[in-house]
Amino acid sequence: MDVRNSRWLVPVLAGALITGGLTLTRPAAPPASAAAVRNVIFINGDGMAAAHREAARLYYAGLDGRLVMDSLPVSGQLTTSPHDPGSVVTDSAAGASAWATGQRTYNGAISVDVAGNPLPTLGAQAKAAGKATGLVTTAQVTDASPAAFFSNSVNRAAQDDIARQYLEVSKPDVILGGGEDWWLPAGSPGAYPDQPAADPAEGSRGTKGDLIAQARRAGYRYVSTAAQLGSARGGKLLGLFANEELFQQRPEGQGDVYDPPVSLATMTSKALSTLGPARHGFFLFVEEEAVDEFAHNNNGRRTLQAMGELEKAVTVARDYAATHRDTLVVVTGDHETGGLAVEDPGVTGDESGDGVSAEDGPFPVKGSGLSFAIDWTTGEHTGQNVPVTAYGPQSGRFTGQHPNTYVYDVLEPMVTG
Repeated sequence: MDVRNSRWLVPVLAGALITGGLTLTRPAAPPASAAAVRNVIFINGDGMAAAHREAARLYYAGLDGRLVMDSLPVSGQLTTSPHDPGSVVTDSAAGASAWATGQRTYNGAISVDVAGNPLPTLGAQAKAAGKATGLVTTAQVTDASPAAFFSNSVNRAAQDDIARQYLEVSKPDVILGGGEDWWLPAGSPGAYPDQPAADPAEGSRGTKGDLIAQARRAGYRYVSTAAQLGSARGGKLLGLFANEELFQQRPEGQGDVYDPPVSLATMTSKALSTLGPARHGFFLFVEEEAVDEFAHNNNGRRTLQAMGELEKAVTVARDYAATHRDTLVVVTGDHETGGLAVEDPGVTGDESGDGVSAEDGPFPVKGSGLSFAIDWTTGEHTGQNVPVTAYGPQSGRFTGQHPNTYVYDVLEPMVTG
């Protein structure tokens, strides 16, 4: 039996997150060689920079431990500034567009240049080259980051048109995440009811007709529950598991919920088992959106929880690459959110003096009697560099500091060759 279809797909997540701990395996790293790359798994911790990774390391791995995402054998840094007339700090749309097209653009733009002209994207180029393609996210599947790899729009808010482009233009083989609201006309709820108690503002709002029905006509199997996803076998797959995101992004204790109906790691596993048999390989985009959203709300507990879920998805990808040696895994973030700093819990008050800085915690350091605090200096994005780590053939190209557009420069020959 082909390991791409079965053997590696053990329940790698069972018991993985226990009282703040992760149980991890660490297969030997393949050389960061110049060997050919057949498959690319690109993973975005939205809003994640170095301090988010360090807080998660302390919480999940302890003083002497390492996260899997940090133990990948190659590391570097990416700058994140956009080409925006009003800001030197990027949003997710411009950040992901830089990865997906190799050009910097303005905030809010989805893979168009500063004049609004559409640009070729990695997802569409991979499909044109005969590769299978897919996207997995805990956000709406049409949100800015996945959209940048598979669509073009002058405005990231046009999520129903982005969904239409998926079906009619870029045609990813696997689409898994949230955002059912954008696939159905206003007043026509699907598997998830309009105005749910958790967020009465949610409800179907598309203007492009019934795109789920269109997807079915195009050969996609549509699933909306974990059980349906588990039973899906092969073929094109559309899974929408919430009206909007797979969580409720609010300040701590104010209705904040991170309990996705399907975990990011489970969706990643399903995507890999579906795309893996493709004759010419695949390109897969994976995103944990909740890091960004909970950091916007200065919610340290949920930010750490989202980092743990991202770590489990990275483990799934790394384990896949360990048995498929022609697979490159890249893990990074599109920007930093929250101005997060890791501090001793004894540091109190607003060090900045401007009434903005907020302390969160304390949080335990795993395996010790120590703890740490998270200091938030903003509820917005910042211009910090973000770390990038990589595993597999040609991963060595991510060593050093580069602009975020460099991701495209590295990956484009791999997905089109």
